Amino acid sequence: MKTINVVIPAFNEASRIGDTLKAVQELNNIAKIIVVNDGSTDNTADIARHHTMDVINLYENIGKGGAMNKALSYINADIIVFLDADLGETANEAGKLIDEVISGHADLAIAAFPPPQKKGGFGLVKGLAVYALKKAGANKVTAPLSGQRAMTKEVLKAVTPFSEAYGVELAMSIKALRSGFKIIEVPTTMKHNETGRDLAGFKHRGKQFLDVLKVIIYEKGAK
Repeated sequence: MKTINVVIPAFNEASRIGDTLKAVQELNNIAKIIVVNDGSTDNTADIARHHTMDVINLYENIGKGGAMNKALSYINADIIVFLDADLGETANEAGKLIDEVISGHADLAIAAFPPPQKKGGFGLVKGLAVYALKKAGANKVTAPLSGQRAMTKEVLKAVTPFSEAYGVELAMSIKALRSGFKIIEVPTTMKHNETGRDLAGFKHRGKQFLDVLKVIIYEKGAK
């Protein structure tokens, strides 16, 4: 039987992380759930400790990729799943990703979300990421920036250490493609907090665009 670890980086997700962890606990054969509290100023860490013993508490916010790197020494599994903390009860959809990896259909399975319920950006960040993945050898790409991923331990070794900040998922996929691993996207009904067309949303996507661009430039030089 394959052992499975789940890693959840979290920053100020007190309102949703409890439901996310409950949903993950409903999945089969999860040996360990690792929460990385990325310098939260709310009670994210306290809530996480009610659901798992493996909580890594960072005292300052270092960003998603950095938080994921902090979990690496705690991982001991055949299959590793990375999930966002704000999925709530839809986190149990991760089972679909795990099934694809266990069956051998994929080395890296990525969750594709339903269409967003509210208008976000104008597709610039996603378009840039799709372009980079197709240049790296991907075929059909619809969810280039999805953070919900299941992978074999061999993939994890090939794609780490993770790129920090918002470019982590793109860099992960490019490295996996270059290493010859099979990547698939899996339709799910996952939901998370969506950013809208307000100032905070545009600031978030602006930083994301820059981080994605940095990954593209770095990976191009690393060929």
